[in-house]
Amino acid sequence: MSEHRRKLPQPQEGGRAAARRGQPGASSGRRAAPRGATGSPSDSYGSGGEERPYGGRAEARRAAQRSSGGSRRRAADGAGRGGAGGGRRGGPPGPNGPGRGRGRASGPAKKRFIDYPRAGKYGAARWVPSWKLVTGVFIGFFGSLVAIAGVAYAMVGVPDLAKTAKAQNNVYYWANNKPMVATGGETNRQIISYAQIPKEMRYAVMSAENKTFETDSGIDPMGIARAFVNMAKGGQTQGGSTITQQYVKNAMLDDQSQTISRKFKELFVSIKVGASVPKEDIMAGYLNSAYYGRNAYGIQAAARAYFNKDATNLSPSECAFLAAVLKGATYYDPAGAQSIDPVNATPQANRKRAEARWKWILDEEVKDKRLTAAERSKYTTFPTVQPPRSNVALSGQIGYLVDLANSYLINNSDKTGITADKLQQGGYEIHTTFDKTKVDALQSAVKKVQKANIKPKLRPKTDKYVQFGGASVDPDTGAIKAIYGGEDATKHFTNNADQTGAQVGSTFKPFVLAAAMSWGARDPDGDPVQAQDERTIVSPKSLYSGKNELKIKDYDGTDWKDDKGKEWLQKNDGEQSYNPPSYKIDLREAMRESVNSAYVQLGMDVGLDKVKDAVLSAGIKESSLASANYPSFSLGTSSPSAIRMAGAYATFAASGKQRDPYSVDKVTDKDGTVFQHTDIEKTKIAFTEQVADNVTDVLKTVVEKGTGTNAQLTGREVAGKTGTTDGNKSAWFVGYTPQLSTAIGMYRMDDDETKKNREFLQMYGTGGEKTIHGASFPSQIWRDYMEQALKDQPVKDFPTPEPIGEVLNDTPSPSVTPSPTESATESATPTPTPSESLTSPSPSVSETCKKWDLNCGSTGGTDTGGTDTGGTDGGVSATPTETTTTGNSRGNGNGGIFGGPNG
Repeated sequence: MSEHRRKLPQPQEGGRAAARRGQPGASSGRRAAPRGATGSPSDSYGSGGEERPYGGRAEARRAAQRSSGGSRRRAADGAGRGGAGGGRRGGPPGPNGPGRGRGRASGPAKKRFIDYPRAGKYGAARWVPSWKLVTGVFIGFFGSLVAIAGVAYAMVGVPDLAKTAKAQNNVYYWANNKPMVATGGETNRQIISYAQIPKEMRYAVMSAENKTFETDSGIDPMGIARAFVNMAKGGQTQGGSTITQQYVKNAMLDDQSQTISRKFKELFVSIKVGASVPKEDIMAGYLNSAYYGRNAYGIQAAARAYFNKDATNLSPSECAFLAAVLKGATYYDPAGAQSIDPVNATPQANRKRAEARWKWILDEEVKDKRLTAAERSKYTTFPTVQPPRSNVALSGQIGYLVDLANSYLINNSDKTGITADKLQQGGYEIHTTFDKTKVDALQSAVKKVQKANIKPKLRPKTDKYVQFGGASVDPDTGAIKAIYGGEDATKHFTNNADQTGAQVGSTFKPFVLAAAMSWGARDPDGDPVQAQDERTIVSPKSLYSGKNELKIKDYDGTDWKDDKGKEWLQKNDGEQSYNPPSYKIDLREAMRESVNSAYVQLGMDVGLDKVKDAVLSAGIKESSLASANYPSFSLGTSSPSAIRMAGAYATFAASGKQRDPYSVDKVTDKDGTVFQHTDIEKTKIAFTEQVADNVTDVLKTVVEKGTGTNAQLTGREVAGKTGTTDGNKSAWFVGYTPQLSTAIGMYRMDDDETKKNREFLQMYGTGGEKTIHGASFPSQIWRDYMEQALKDQPVKDFPTPEPIGEVLNDTPSPSVTPSPTESATESATPTPTPSESLTSPSPSVSETCKKWDLNCGSTGGTDTGGTDTGGTDGGVSATPTETTTTGNSRGNGNGGIFGGPNG
């Protein structure tokens, strides 16, 4: 060895300690120390040269890790901790190896059952599972599912057809908790054998619902997947199930919840049924357990309900129809199901749907080679379906009351917890809000007027098809106390209290006044952009023009024109002008005499959007409203139901507090209370007390000395409004006392509810009167009913209103002297007495006018180039671009359908 070399000291320890003692960088002026001394991996090569410097702490750690790696192997190679002998490529191991460490040898590492994170791996590699682990987890998971499925399959049983769909009655109670009727749950079923079911019926069902029924395993995985996805999204569940699955669903009526667990149970039962039950038995079980509507369960009951024949005698066409009904009787029974869904389940809509599906099923049978083209060609006409049979228990008004209660429960199932399926199973005690005394009194009042005045045999052209509808609502609660739905629920199926489509006319004017006192009239001199914010609250003393054929202006003074550029000339009832030559009339008098021109212009000044807001705030449903783009909106071109109109006026009676009409107080079953209305009831502030009480005060004058004098009650204050529509096609009186609000409507419409495009008919000459007004028969019915309904109740007065708003258009005029007080606002024309015509003398008015002929010289109203002719009683004109609706959404809610798809 060269004398210039000095002997290096032996390393005291290897590994990380050596790394820490290593000097960074190359030595200066001297040769580098042997690599074995520093723990460098390259030491094992035995080559000299400069030592590669560490790159900092990270490099040192890596060097230490490489060096310490030898210690993991020391049991095998005899190397100590650190030193070159412990390196991966070091020299001979053992005590003679370079850099022998001082550590003691250890035994082999203990292996884990699940090697995760993975031993011997570093960084991200430690967290990447091995293929063994992945395979093991998959096999374990799949095996668990198989085991669970096996247990579930073993636990479920095959349904017993004899126990399928056993339904109970529902018992309905009056408001005093006395029984009204027990109905709604009885089962109309007669099971027949597979051989008795026509093959045409089996073929129709297979072509419509399950083409592969004869060969499939009984389940539809895709259909099940769709159902799970829909439920996971919170959406509506849907069909797509096989006939086997549908049969199983029918058999599981004890549990119809739309839950994942029930779907799994149904799946396993279907698998078991598909594997163990013959196809013939499954088909017979399905057709014998399915619900076809009209309270008919099973094919035999359905054949009798729709065609009055046995199932064995059904034709292929009739079988195709019954297969269509299985899609959902509510929407495919040609008779309709408006008590459940008045918007979509009308007779016209149902027949259209049923006819389309009937045709499609026959065509599908041809495609599936289950029906020859020659045989198919015989069936070009939709089969004749007989009307639903009468249920004596539901005759008269009872059927309307039951339908109203059922609709309320079903259409609020998210709150009541009662679905249509559950209601069909029965077992409920349903306590309604209906007062039997009031229901009987309302029916008696209608029949009294009908018997005395409506004579269809004597005057078939004018008195045939006359209909009445009515409803009473408690202002303090919103409870529906009574309704009149029509002559008989088993003969006339449309509930006239809950849905007719008849326009309500001038009974809308109080909402215009409420809007004017709530939001105010827009400032015509203000900034057009800020006009919505620049408003003046309107006083009932404000003066507006009562001129006939008034040119209606927008709030800024410009002439209002429709989308065709036509101006709007508003006509009054009888084409009468008020208070010439100035024509000024205050809003109280204009309401009392039902002056169209004043209230149409007021609606334009306030803004029809605000008028609409007032209508909605009062409780009218938007689905029943006409377009608010035309001035006539203020005159009642909309068609709310009697229930909703009574409820909206009840908002005024309750000093601005709005409560939705409802028909069920409580529902119980064998386990206790299912639903209570008090748990969901809500009260909203629609108008301030000041606004509502001023509207009431104005409406009092209508009854005291205006168009509504015929509705006066003995010793009681009454507020109300008459309404008659364009063409004399409907007439209304809506009024209230502090305790009860009631709406009465009258109209004419062909009573054949199976006809398409039925229209409202004019009532000129009806009941022997030249024209029909809200002041005539409707107000008479209202008075007779309310006298009895309030017979035992204490007399209450309306609140005294606080003064409100500013007097608009109060400019000096030689012909008009504003009233010094709000209570003295009589018209310049003499006030009529109940026995006289309610309009001021006019050259066109006949001297032979009868006592209720508000406008016996009027010819009704038609739109003539943008001129609103009005109707009688300050009624409604047609809009220049829209047609009058003949049907109405009972999405009105009306206490029946609140939603709806709103008693």
